Amino acid sequence: MTAELDHLLHDIRACRLCEAHLSHGPRPVVRAGAGARLMIVGQAPGAKVHASGVPWDDASGRRLREWLGIDADTFYDESRVAIVPMGFCYPGKAGSGDAPPRPECRATWHPRLLPLLPNVELTLLIGQYAQAYFLGTRRKGSLTTTMRAWREYLPSQLPLPHPSPRNVAWFKANPWFEGEVLPTLRERMGEVSRLKR
Repeated sequence: MTAELDHLLHDIRACRLCEAHLSHGPRPVVRAGAGARLMIVGQAPGAKVHASGVPWDDASGRRLREWLGIDADTFYDESRVAIVPMGFCYPGKAGSGDAPPRPECRATWHPRLLPLLPNVELTLLIGQYAQAYFLGTRRKGSLTTTMRAWREYLPSQLPLPHPSPRNVAWFKANPWFEGEVLPTLRERMGEVSRLKR
């Protein structure tokens, strides 16, 4: 399975399916190992990640690692953590934020990639696109109502808001997230084998 995964990741990183729609050009960003116990599913790389090629290489990533209670070495250890966004390339800007992830990644690559990650014990669904895809009809009417139902999705899945600095107002308006969800998240992280040395 490792060889098959390595081959698939090579194909994903060489993907040019959406090239005509990407103003900054394609640069698929994905990390995964067959032994990963945690999978992080976000929206799509931002401009900084597009430039560096390193997922969550920004202020959002720093906050996410704080939420998880793990250091960067653990976070970027592919044998422990798979980082599989809904869209692998930076989709460019739309209005005041980034455009939605291109749908081609989910349709083309997710059905082939996810079965090659059989050891995942916890999947973090960050933002509405990941929640819509993975939760389907179990998703509630909005991100906030989905988040309020977070206990329904454990132990294998946990929806999260995006850890972007742009969401500070949401965090302030929903103090239960920090008081209830984050302690449970860190406890669940401790239960997921091989994440904490």
